[in-house]
Amino acid sequence: MSQTNKSILNWAFVVALVYCMLVAVSTVSSGFKLFSGGAAGAEQIFQFASHPLVALLLGTLATALVQSSSTVTAVTVGLVAGGLPMSVAIPLIMGANMGTTITNTIVSIGHISDKEDFKRAFSAATVHDFFNLIAVAIFLPLELMFGVLQKLASATAHFFVDGADLSIKSFNFMKPLTKPAVGMISDAFAFIPGKGAGIAMVVAGILIILFSVTYLGKVLKKVMVGRAKNILHSAIGKGPITGIASGAAVTVMVQSSSTTTSLMIPLAGSGMFSTRQIYPFTLGANIGTTITALLAATAITGAAAEAALTIALVHFLFNFLAVFVIYGIPFLRELPIKAAERLAEVGTKNKLLAFSYVLGTFFVLPGMILLGVR
Repeated sequence: MSQTNKSILNWAFVVALVYCMLVAVSTVSSGFKLFSGGAAGAEQIFQFASHPLVALLLGTLATALVQSSSTVTAVTVGLVAGGLPMSVAIPLIMGANMGTTITNTIVSIGHISDKEDFKRAFSAATVHDFFNLIAVAIFLPLELMFGVLQKLASATAHFFVDGADLSIKSFNFMKPLTKPAVGMISDAFAFIPGKGAGIAMVVAGILIILFSVTYLGKVLKKVMVGRAKNILHSAIGKGPITGIASGAAVTVMVQSSSTTTSLMIPLAGSGMFSTRQIYPFTLGANIGTTITALLAATAITGAAAEAALTIALVHFLFNFLAVFVIYGIPFLRELPIKAAERLAEVGTKNKLLAFSYVLGTFFVLPGMILLGVR
């Protein structure tokens, strides 16, 4: 097969996988509505996660387990369309941001055989952790007290969904495209009595999202990763604005912030770039990864469209404003770098501590707290 034919085939796979993801999001939404009986039922189901910290940890653990914030945010968009309260969904989204940083931290452990390489790689990986932690520490309290993100996102979503000229409803081509496939999935589980069919649809939708996002990333890497690497190599070290913009662009291209940030770790480990130089690129990856939730929101139509778009915009605004505030204030800008470099020093001297940090932060602590709550 010629290179041109391979490229055409890969792009056809990209289109098919994006369609699968949109169908899956609609399936999760429809199944959750069927199971919960609407918003009131959804609130009862997620009552255990009504505390923001619990929802935050649930998002962190779920993302660490499936190794994809894109999957968790896409599922969250579907659940919100099915009635999941915003009070649960917003901390879930923030938790997904925290959980996604585990991938590049695991990649950094691959350098553990060489002390200096590991120190550089671990520092470059964990700067992402500390940035997202500080972002949550700033914006979660603001959200709880004033609802800043939800109000901004809701106003923007209302403009797009109900505006006379820029109405999603007026360009509602998504529902006719996805309805037949969602109907087939619904019919496949129609034999299950009661609310079991709704549960089966939610599970099927989540599995399809996981499949679609995973393979979408792999296919996009084949067609885009060469260009992504070129952007990465030309952008790092050329100033914060270039780094942030390039990080966002690469992440949109490969549909995975984990891929984008993980590409940088070997460069940091080898000493080509410092944590400070890689830092802006990581922030751009945070912004770029929000494209998945925004794409997922286009699959939701009808009365739930505005809520779905609102939570997708919350994800974007959270990451965008976090970069603007934390990187824009010199004191806050330095905190993730200093914390990452200090942790790398300690982790280099005690490798067991480095492993404990990964397991404890992303799995043990969230798991224990969630088990305690349940």
